[in-house]
Amino acid sequence: MGWLTSLPAVVLVVGWLSLALLVAAAARIGVRALVPVEERDRVPQIATPLMPTLGAAFAIFAALTLASEAGYLRAAEGLVSDEAAAASRLAWAATSPRVHTKPIHTALREYLQNTRAREWEGAAAASGDDAATARAIARLERSVRAEAARPEVGTPTGTELVVSMDAVTSSRRARVAAASRDVPALYVVTLVVSGLALIANSGALVFRSSLRTSLLIVGVASVVGLSLALLFALSAPWSGPFIVSGRPLDTIIGNLQSGFFDGGT
Repeated sequence: MGWLTSLPAVVLVVGWLSLALLVAAAARIGVRALVPVEERDRVPQIATPLMPTLGAAFAIFAALTLASEAGYLRAAEGLVSDEAAAASRLAWAATSPRVHTKPIHTALREYLQNTRAREWEGAAAASGDDAATARAIARLERSVRAEAARPEVGTPTGTELVVSMDAVTSSRRARVAAASRDVPALYVVTLVVSGLALIANSGALVFRSSLRTSLLIVGVASVVGLSLALLFALSAPWSGPFIVSGRPLDTIIGNLQSGFFDGGT
């Protein structure tokens, strides 16, 4: 389902709206073509009581799903903020007395730049196995642990360096794990089927109406189509239309480049 969530927002909106309107038109025409003339009076009698049930079912599924996906997007943004905070702590820890600051700052900047350039969107974000990023974080690990092991640095400072480095790697693993998450297929299928069933039922209610009167179901079809488009747009913060912002990490990169952490020197 990743190919669907990675489509641009315009494609999702146009595609789902088109499908919803097509189902509404097909339902109206299909009832005329398939239901015998002598049974057509029963169509409204059957379809009308189903409208509240189908409408409530779709509304509940849509509300729960959209609330969940919106919360997931906020959680993804929180993970990025946590990763930036961990990088900031490491950058400050590297400025402690008797610590060689420049190698750590250089390695940290290279790692963050590789993360933003190579590991932020698409399959690389979910796999976390980009070779350049892996080499960058390995260099950062070696630089930090080499400094922490130096006797003149001292145990408290060395511990702070290692703990800060562990926070960076842990936050990265949390981000990669979150990027690999996907909406359960059965959940999406249930929501789509309930929405299309609601549209089809609406189309069946107006099969005897004029074309102008039948346009009233466009509202129902539009709401369902837009809801489904929004669901798929929100479902992939690292590969969909709404990519989670990397500004917190960009800020840390800028601070490292400007010398902010070591007083601008």
